Amino acid sequence: MRNLLDTRSLSREDAIGILDVAEDMADTQLREVKKLPTLRGKTVVNLFFEDSTRTRISFEAAAKRLSADVINFSAKGSSVSKGESLQDTAQTLQAMGADAVVIRHGASGAPQTLATSGWIDAGVVNAGDGTHEHPTQALLDAFTIRRRTYGADSRGRDLSGLHVAIVGDILHSRVARSNVWLLTTLGARVTLVAPPTLIPQDVSAWPVTVRYDLDEAIAETPDALMMLRIQLERMNAAYFPTEREYSRRWGLDPRRLEALPTGSMVMHPGPMNRGLEISAAAADSPRATVLEQVANGVSVRMAVLYLLLAGDRANEKEDIR
Repeated sequence: MRNLLDTRSLSREDAIGILDVAEDMADTQLREVKKLPTLRGKTVVNLFFEDSTRTRISFEAAAKRLSADVINFSAKGSSVSKGESLQDTAQTLQAMGADAVVIRHGASGAPQTLATSGWIDAGVVNAGDGTHEHPTQALLDAFTIRRRTYGADSRGRDLSGLHVAIVGDILHSRVARSNVWLLTTLGARVTLVAPPTLIPQDVSAWPVTVRYDLDEAIAETPDALMMLRIQLERMNAAYFPTEREYSRRWGLDPRRLEALPTGSMVMHPGPMNRGLEISAAAADSPRATVLEQVANGVSVRMAVLYLLLAGDRANEKEDIR
């Protein structure tokens, strides 16, 4: 794997391969000594042009547990805030000897530009670009669904026969887009649930079913209900009357939690707006996978960096044992 820019271009075999390597990584994290020597001597740069805590820390933990050197680059307070271009920043990182660049950027397509421009030789991982994609979040979500469903028998499996409902701010969500493509590639059935104003105009080309009523979607017995954060910082218009009205119509309150089928899991990519899209009862219930998603995110990102940087050693199991 040279770069990871999106999930839409991943084949079923590639996706399952990444998830299976993530299983191996997760097993190593149960040991007393969690650090592996696999990427010793490699340098991973976290290049974040947008604020992020969970994703940046998760990638940093993943790289350090593989013994890579990590450089955290934040646009705020850097030369970028003084007008430096992405090209100049990339060429600076190239001169520093970066082997992989994990980039989060507010402009859709920025990771693709970085990977194909010739400015840098390093592998590129998309950690979220505009309203386009967030592939490692989708991979960790799929990993969590697969583990909750199949447990220790997860390796080699896809998600055929499972139904996932994604609820909330689909319009502004790169997590939703990445999950739609990955989950359908893995065989799952996907339903999008949101007010009409928060459904993208081009959704008719997506392999999904659209619902505007959350109670109707819950009645269709989803195996996983993925609640998305309302991204108020990206909204420049009135997409719904009030936050109270949104919570009443599309929030996962205790009543809707009770109506979910036995065994259905409640997911959220974080950070959560408790009381808006998800109630405290739902967020803290045994059905919730929120903390599992955080832990699984480190394993999945370890797998991605391993496949990106380990080269010909990617088939040598002793590297991750």
